[in-house]
Amino acid sequence: MLKTTFAIAFAVVGVLSLSACDVKKTQEGNITVPKVEVTKTKEGDITLPKYDVKTPDVSVGTTEKTVTVPTVTVTPAK
Repeated sequence: MLKTTFAIAFAVVGVLSLSACDVKKTQEGNITVPKVEVTKTKEGDITLPKYDVKTPDVSVGTTEKTVTVPTVTVTPAK
């Protein structure tokens, strides 16, 4: 149960973090599969697509706060 909860939480965080990015494909991908008989007639060529990813600016800081904690009186059961 705990593993499932962590997996779901990780997936949600991943989706949210990727949805905040602006992704633009800058180059198409290409793959040429070699033809193979007894001897190779064509060399293989792979070109992966390129992407520009702009992530959002995140500013993280700290703030000091004073919290009033109530006093609790506990009486043991008899």
